[in-house]
Amino acid sequence: MIEARHLRVLRAVARQGSFSAAARELGLTQPAISQQMKALEKSVGTPLVVRVGRGVALSEAGEVLATHAAGILAGLTAAEDELANIAGLRAGRVRLVSFPTASATLVPPAVAALRADSPGVRVSLTEAEAPTSIGMLRAAECEVVLAFRYPSSPADNSAEEWSDLAVTHLRDDPMVALLPTTHPLAASGGGNGSAGDGGELDLSALAEEPWIAGCPQCRGHLVDLCEVAGFTPRIDFATDDYPAVLGLVAAGVGVAVLPRLALAATRADGVAVLPLGSGVAREIVALTLPDLERVPAVSSMLEKLKGL
Repeated sequence: MIEARHLRVLRAVARQGSFSAAARELGLTQPAISQQMKALEKSVGTPLVVRVGRGVALSEAGEVLATHAAGILAGLTAAEDELANIAGLRAGRVRLVSFPTASATLVPPAVAALRADSPGVRVSLTEAEAPTSIGMLRAAECEVVLAFRYPSSPADNSAEEWSDLAVTHLRDDPMVALLPTTHPLAASGGGNGSAGDGGELDLSALAEEPWIAGCPQCRGHLVDLCEVAGFTPRIDFATDDYPAVLGLVAAGVGVAVLPRLALAATRADGVAVLPLGSGVAREIVALTLPDLERVPAVSSMLEKLKGL
């Protein structure tokens, strides 16, 4: 019989590459890890690890079992939390993984609201972008992932990539153009972080400008937007750091397109913010495994995120 504790040991060995390191991770002794691995190999009837130098690596059978272990352990976590709730225990945990913009804007009020309603629920946060964050979710290393996608982009294939996940729509985050306040077009949209009362900007008016691009996913969307407008942007600067993007724009060395939410936690002095239209937006979503969606703490966290 395969036991959950043996599966946790197998995953730790796979992550750490040795019995001793796995023992440190799990707070066990090295002989205890060795014994549990032997018991697991006896249960499945085939070797699960092979010696590699001073460490170990998973055999083909070990890799197969480790892959299935993530889903099995996620299901067990769901069962344990639901049973605890039925027994009347106000406990549980939610491990969030979020991209930086959401960490600074969406996560704080949602966590505060959850703690106010359920002070016994433990919430933790790790920052990571997709696809790393999605991998952490499938590996049972977290319960909720905040991610974004560009549904209008031809290159967006998130519907297929996330087909095995529970997807909760949180909000549409409009894209805006950023220009230095000295730019001739800046007056049409206001400055210093205010969208102003001007009309929507036609990106084709910026076809000859040097561009500042963000993360790889955002960069791909920028190229898509510009191609729809009839040109290919000349990207002179690329940075994942939004304050750096704003600083470069304010200095007059280029223009950019960013999601409006990125401006909520960042000063935009010297930058004019121009709307691009209601249809130009990214969708922010919360992702979890279908089994975890029924866990009370996870369900409550999703409700708080949706209520923002």
